[in-house]
Amino acid sequence: MAVSREVSDLLEQLERELQQRVNDDTRYDAYYEGSHRLERLGLAVPPEMEKLETVVNWCRTTVDSVSDRLQMRRFYMPGEDQASDDLLEQWDYNNLDSEAVLNHQETMILGRGFVSVGANEADPEFPLIRVESPREIVARVNRRWRRIDVAARFEPGEDDLDPTAQFATLYEPNSTTWFERVRGQWTEIDKDEHGLGVVPLVMFLNRRRVGRWDGSSEMKDVISLTDAACRSLTNLQLAGETHSVPQKYVLGMTKGDFVDKAGNPIPAWEAYFNSIWANANKDAKVGQFAASDLKNFHDTVNHYAQQVAGITGLPARYFGQTSVNPAAEGAIRADESRLILNAERKQAMFGDSWGWVMALSLRFRTGDWVQGSRIKTEWYDAGTPTRAQTADAMSKLYANGQGILSREGVWDELGWSEARKDRERGYLESEARITLTALEKDVAEEV
Repeated sequence: MAVSREVSDLLEQLERELQQRVNDDTRYDAYYEGSHRLERLGLAVPPEMEKLETVVNWCRTTVDSVSDRLQMRRFYMPGEDQASDDLLEQWDYNNLDSEAVLNHQETMILGRGFVSVGANEADPEFPLIRVESPREIVARVNRRWRRIDVAARFEPGEDDLDPTAQFATLYEPNSTTWFERVRGQWTEIDKDEHGLGVVPLVMFLNRRRVGRWDGSSEMKDVISLTDAACRSLTNLQLAGETHSVPQKYVLGMTKGDFVDKAGNPIPAWEAYFNSIWANANKDAKVGQFAASDLKNFHDTVNHYAQQVAGITGLPARYFGQTSVNPAAEGAIRADESRLILNAERKQAMFGDSWGWVMALSLRFRTGDWVQGSRIKTEWYDAGTPTRAQTADAMSKLYANGQGILSREGVWDELGWSEARKDRERGYLESEARITLTALEKDVAEEV
């Protein structure tokens, strides 16, 4: 069905807004994947030496080191002390343990991420929660009310060589409409009048600032230092192939003197790398220069690594700055303090967005509306305590049932899932029955 001029103009405007992000998105994607070429860095590399180009992917380290610590534990409904089993079912049904990782990574790479919620015709009890590609979605935020007024997703067709969007999805507060581009014009192919009153799309932003709704890439501060390290490492490769080998010189010989026993000319590189040169020219002189010291390259790269560690708050060992002796347990925790705080801030920001996602899921499932800001999220500890540290701390807090934590509380602190706790309860009940049976037997024997 043909669309109105108003809808067509809206789609064209949103598509242009998305196209304005393409260059930055492509650049950030290339840096995360480590696929940016050195010619973009202004480094002149001879064609025969292109194989020596070296890329150090500190950008991926910067992103993954934080995203690896963002693991969701459970949700709490407003006013409830127990974790919500319904929300956990929604989470598990949509494989969000793995999909959430992708969303967190994309949000930190590009500065923004999106999750959509929709009805599930195959199983209405479990609405579909999908992590969307931020490179395909553009959203307009109402700055006054701080909500998305309208959003659109643009997808290319099956032809990989044609990047032009062939399909579009328009998200509005009371409807979701699907379009296809036919002969250059958008045509409506389906529509869902859901009547939610809000756009069924939740936006995640990385490093959001007040009054801004675009986010910032986690890699932004380290890209220039990564480029500098790539230059130094590539120069090190080139120097290693040439200057690290002592340069030789020969005086009083001609090209015709470099022949084998059969009188055949010796290739230049074979003659150069030959450890012993022998000739019959008594006036010829052979010698070598001192080899170059490449330590300056090592120091330079190490300096860049320390700068990146200082900017990101990641431990220097994440960038290859290791000591001979491993750090003690307490020192590891202290060394990661800034990394842990960064991860905890992201848990707070992303947790609010996941709360709105689960609120939308409940809306589709039950028809009831719960404010997403009132659904609380709980995450696993962003730190890296060792097993020994955790066991020692929990034993002191439990203190054989006389401490400040209950047995169930200890299980929570250990990060056990509900299924794991149910299994442990079964084990304890079985042990209690065995103990009771043994006691009854002893009493019977005494009698």
